[in-house]
Amino acid sequence: MSIGPPRALVDGLSLRVYNAAPGLGANPLTDQERILMSEPAVLLINTDGAARGNPGPAAFAYVISRDGTPIAQEKGCLGTMTNNQAEYIAMIRALEHAERLGTGHRLVVRSDSELMVKQMRGEYSVKNADLRELYGQAQRLKRRFNSVTFTHVPRAENGDADRLCNEALDGEARSPKSGSPAKSKKPVVLPPERTEAVRTEAVACLRSAAQAWARGNPENPPPEAVWEQLWSVLEEQGVLRKTRPS
Repeated sequence: MSIGPPRALVDGLSLRVYNAAPGLGANPLTDQERILMSEPAVLLINTDGAARGNPGPAAFAYVISRDGTPIAQEKGCLGTMTNNQAEYIAMIRALEHAERLGTGHRLVVRSDSELMVKQMRGEYSVKNADLRELYGQAQRLKRRFNSVTFTHVPRAENGDADRLCNEALDGEARSPKSGSPAKSKKPVVLPPERTEAVRTEAVACLRSAAQAWARGNPENPPPEAVWEQLWSVLEEQGVLRKTRPS
């Protein structure tokens, strides 16, 4: 699936608010973020992207705050795409907005997409062809700023961006004529070649862990790390949605 420039994907439902919106509360900060926010000219950015169907109707949202006060936000509908593509577009749109506010700012970007955050940090590689172009665009935008820190947060700590994203999706899900919810679509079935690629990568992940455990230490690698890696494989390939079971 070929993805054009993210801005071209957004339809007329896109909404920008350049003043603080009432009711938008500050999210808890990590210790690292508190240190960064204590320095001047810091923008805190919360982003979210989602697709209902994965791939399916998608939307993006972000909120930009300065000194604890939201100063800008945007939400909008995208075409049909995966959760991960929508997450990247949300971040790209936020970085573009931050650039208009001035590249001298230090940025703290927060997202509940662990996959995207770890890819932007260089901890995970980008294997999915549909994400490589978006990843490259995000990295180019990142390099225009003095400092950009990417932080993974639980969805509960990304509430404002998540709410805006769902508002955009809920608006898209209604019929333009009657205002009634649209009929749900059948689950998307992966083509055989895609299914085999996902299977191969997932089995390789499990086989590597089994070989390591066979050496006698069941905690090397930790089972939790293997789970994270396996989930990331399935998430990046569009098999699973971004929300993980607790």
